[in-house]
Amino acid sequence: MLELKNISFTVSDEENRDKEIIKDISLTLEDDKFIAITGPNGGGKSTLAKIIVGIEKPTSGQIIWNGQDITNLSISERADLGISFAFQQPVRFKGITVFDLIKLAAGHQISRSEACEYLSEVGLCARDYVNREVDASLSGGEIKRIEIATILARGTKLSIFDEPEAGIDLWSFQNLIQVFEKMRSDIKGSILIISHQERILRIADEIIVIADGEVLEHEKAEEFLPKLLNDTESKDESCHCWKKGGC
Repeated sequence: MLELKNISFTVSDEENRDKEIIKDISLTLEDDKFIAITGPNGGGKSTLAKIIVGIEKPTSGQIIWNGQDITNLSISERADLGISFAFQQPVRFKGITVFDLIKLAAGHQISRSEACEYLSEVGLCARDYVNREVDASLSGGEIKRIEIATILARGTKLSIFDEPEAGIDLWSFQNLIQVFEKMRSDIKGSILIISHQERILRIADEIIVIADGEVLEHEKAEEFLPKLLNDTESKDESCHCWKKGGC
């Protein structure tokens, strides 16, 4: 179980004025749940995710993971406890092959065939990618799917994805939905996804709406999704938009 207790995060602007990005957020995220965080751009969603994994440190508040206070733990220490994170824009590693990256993510020796299985799950032809370098030769969609493959290899109890659909084409997006569904059934862990995509919101157990650094809603998806979609100013069949032109 993940508990956020009165989490706030403040930064200073160019004129040295304080700006509160996260405002006294308290949340309890239970085990074995698929949770979607949505809301307008710039509302603090990605910052909150980075605070959970340790990239950012809260100005105040506590983060409790399975009864342990992890507020002051490093990214690596949190990873060792079973927390994974997939960036909205994945990092590239010149000189490291895809196989090396997946092996590092797994944390133990795996064979090339095992690495290829993870690549196949995210819709990549394994023989074309397993020996490639994780560098600028890969497209945004390719590097995104490789990063998701590393999360699959880790198999942690909490996997956090920041807009995993970014850079993914329509066919791959449907494959991505299946990956998340399979991931949940195989790992029996919790998945936390930041997304505007209606189809991701539809497979969630719970939806959290964050805007202006605050939690506006936290409800079961089947109860809240109809209200959410009815209140939308503009949307298409795959994208939930909080503001016109916002997606």
